[in-house]
Amino acid sequence: MSQGERLRRARVWIVLFMVGLVLAGLTAFPLVTESGWLVWWASDRGSPISSLAGHFPAGVEWVRHVHTGLTATARSYPFLAYGTDWLAFAHLVIAVAFVGPLRDPVRNVWVLEFGLIACAGILPLAAICGPLRGLPLWWLPIDMSFGVLGAVPLWLARRHVRAVERERGRPASVVPAGAV
Repeated sequence: MSQGERLRRARVWIVLFMVGLVLAGLTAFPLVTESGWLVWWASDRGSPISSLAGHFPAGVEWVRHVHTGLTATARSYPFLAYGTDWLAFAHLVIAVAFVGPLRDPVRNVWVLEFGLIACAGILPLAAICGPLRGLPLWWLPIDMSFGVLGAVPLWLARRHVRAVERERGRPASVVPAGAV
């Protein structure tokens, strides 16, 4: 595979990761509305997944519980949602950080590695904070999957970048004299 093809593939994986970050960020804003949709999807007989949800009553009850909590909090303490607004903003800002590797994947491979470290950090965060916050244990793999699924495109992009680096015969972190 040529260096150009490898870099194109790396960029495709980077864009996929960026899109995931942006979507995750945008979904952190309308939590009450989204949790209401989940309650409908899980419990309304006309929804596309209601028959599947019938096999997992604990999941349906958990979604109802979350929606009730979000609704009550929004009504009585709307300022608490400001924390999830910052969470959403952080996702969007982190997505912008990947513009560097999108423009020059070899020179900015360190951003891909930063992303992989962040994805790995999701696993202990969920394992520690989930139980501390009262989340059911069966929910933790769902949260952890964001780290695993996020790492896949980053790892694939990094693999392509490192292959280009090897073909060029120098590490990506070495900047030629006068290039700065």
